[in-house]
Amino acid sequence: MTVFGLLRRALAGVAGSVLLVQPAFALERGPVTNLPLPRYVSLKTDEGNVRRGPSLSHRIDWIFVRRGMPLEIVGEFGHWRRVQDRDGVGGWVHYSLLSGVRSALIETDLAPLMAAPNPDSPVKAHLEAGVIVWMSSCAADWCKVEVEGTKGWMEKTALWGVRRDEVFD
Repeated sequence: MTVFGLLRRALAGVAGSVLLVQPAFALERGPVTNLPLPRYVSLKTDEGNVRRGPSLSHRIDWIFVRRGMPLEIVGEFGHWRRVQDRDGVGGWVHYSLLSGVRSALIETDLAPLMAAPNPDSPVKAHLEAGVIVWMSSCAADWCKVEVEGTKGWMEKTALWGVRRDEVFD
């Protein structure tokens, strides 16, 4: 083996080691917005065309039809955002159809809406799977949500639309 071959192997080993120690919570940044990828948003309109590619000339593959539906942005190109829903279905949506107002989808049936971020606090309601709630803040394990005028706290494990390590006000 040549000196260059040995050097290439050694550098590849070092590069692999460096990649292994990168923190798991590090998110990449979008090339257009410089916001974290992936990130969650909500559908701003009653209908949103989901296209195969990032332009009006691309075919419409899906139409999202629930205002407030939480979506995960996984890519950016110009005025277009590559999104996916809870089931991984998605494509390219024009950014004007998306809102930074946070929503989440209830994942577990009859999930309790609590009066406080504590499993021993009184239950205000039980929410069915598929219900959309609006999130105003999230702590380590709990999110403050609102649905049809009722506010309370839900455990993150019952929600799709927030990362498990995400905290915001």
